[in-house]
Amino acid sequence: MLTLNSMPMVDDILRRSRSIAVVGFSPKANRPSHMVGKYLMEAGYQVYPVNPGVSEILGHVCYPDLASIPDPIDVVDIFRRSEEVSPIVEAAIDIAAKVVWMQQGIINEAAAVLAEKAGLRVVMDRCIKIDHMHLAG
Repeated sequence: MLTLNSMPMVDDILRRSRSIAVVGFSPKANRPSHMVGKYLMEAGYQVYPVNPGVSEILGHVCYPDLASIPDPIDVVDIFRRSEEVSPIVEAAIDIAAKVVWMQQGIINEAAAVLAEKAGLRVVMDRCIKIDHMHLAG
């Protein structure tokens, strides 16, 4: 199993990635997923909001699921409860994403193993915004 939270791996992912699907992106400005998604947009990533209840967030089309995104995705950033992660990981595998990133507080070992067996890199229980700020700072 990969060292899930090694900083060199995290830095490599953030440097190489261009497109990020944020699953659970909230339209509410006070939600962590909104703050992180907006930050990633401002940092220059191509961000794809994923939330089945919303059609647009911050001027970007919001997709109901990963399969609906028409472009290749490097990172699937997950803002869902730990027990809801496995189907998202399966969808990330189906769209040939390169990385599954479970946000801070989200841990699902079985989903991590599934992703790794399919060749995806896994980051778990880390905030992509905080790690990017560390990298950029």
